[in-house]
Amino acid sequence: MAYDFDLFVIGAGSGGVRAARFAAGFGAKVAVAESRYLGGTCVNVGCVPKKLLVYGAHVADELEQAAGFGWTLEEGHFDWGTLIANKNREIERLNGIYRNLLLNSGVTLLQGHARLTGANEVEVEGQRYTAEHILIATGGWPQVPDIPGKELAITSNEAFYLKDLPRRVLVVGGGYIAVEFAGIFQGLGAATTLLYRGDLFLRGFDGSVRTHLKEELEKRGLDLQFNADIQRIDKLEDGSLKATLGDGRELVADCVFYATGRRPMLDNLGLENTGVELDARGYIRVDQQYQTTAPSILAIGDVIGRVQLTPVALAEGMAVARRLFKPEQYRPVDYQNIPTAVFSQPPIGTVGLTEEQALEAGHKVQVFESRFRAMKLTLTDIQEKTLMKLVVDAETDKVLGCHMVGPDAGEIIQGLGVALKAGATKQQFDETIGVHPTAAEEFVTMRTATR
Repeated sequence: MAYDFDLFVIGAGSGGVRAARFAAGFGAKVAVAESRYLGGTCVNVGCVPKKLLVYGAHVADELEQAAGFGWTLEEGHFDWGTLIANKNREIERLNGIYRNLLLNSGVTLLQGHARLTGANEVEVEGQRYTAEHILIATGGWPQVPDIPGKELAITSNEAFYLKDLPRRVLVVGGGYIAVEFAGIFQGLGAATTLLYRGDLFLRGFDGSVRTHLKEELEKRGLDLQFNADIQRIDKLEDGSLKATLGDGRELVADCVFYATGRRPMLDNLGLENTGVELDARGYIRVDQQYQTTAPSILAIGDVIGRVQLTPVALAEGMAVARRLFKPEQYRPVDYQNIPTAVFSQPPIGTVGLTEEQALEAGHKVQVFESRFRAMKLTLTDIQEKTLMKLVVDAETDKVLGCHMVGPDAGEIIQGLGVALKAGATKQQFDETIGVHPTAAEEFVTMRTATR
């Protein structure tokens, strides 16, 4: 059968665009359909605008530290509208770059909602297209618990477009998005409370990292309330919001921000017209080659619920393009030792196993841990501490995990990710000469195991 396209991609986020571009570069006839915004979550309402807002919030730290270095500054004034307008302009620029990347690669771009009408057929705005292969890369979507007043809350989708900075914010959630936005709102001047229903946020991260960040956020004045959950939200006469907690307490704020998880974006996708099945969590079920239970349909990225990170979706998209159209270059995605960062304030960088994971896997573990006040802060009154930690297999000397909380953690952990991917040992860390004076050198100067 002759198809309109060799590959039809639904979703122009990071993974979908990467798959489309590479497939077209390998000679395939490719189309991409996107109903919202080019670049997906990351570019529009995720990593990129979030990092820009983090930079904005971090300016407050620089201003506070300036006096220690001899700078006398007039009292600063922050304007939320200026930051958001500048952010919007940058996102529009990136949208244009993504458009050009696709079009210059020879990809047909269809702007509209795509719906599967069969195993090899997609409908976009009333027009039907056939394809030998269809790739679902529709990403995820924030979800808010079904409580009375849920419509009064916002998520990360809306936070980037708030007209004004709220004076009082309740952030609900215990994952990295909640922690990051709590830092953004507080750093930009809002009175911020972080509510989490568990004992301690960032479940799945190293225990030392979680505890250390909690202590540092409390030093900064962030109101952390654990084992707390909102039961209902009501709007008061003055326009503010009243959140009633499970224990009966009432908190009043101008904004309630939810970061309590994301779901796969499968709305009106037409999966019922195909043989595609979902797993127990509601994500699209795929095998190791991203093949769904329908032979002609594949899926990658957040919609399959594996490692929900932009660089992982990029790697998955490239793997699909290579397997289908350049098999001699195909290699599977390695999900081990993926470096990641949380852009909290201070930020987290981590790669490899946590101490808890290493012990659970049966390793005999040595832990090397250091807490210190960064050199930059010695001329100030700020008492923030940096944490660095290595988790080592005591029998093989192999470094199993590297963890950091402190300035530039994400930048530093990237290089250590290469070391762990290469199988570096603690002896090799010890024999590496440090860059002095830097915080990063601490990773190669920790000589004595702390436990």
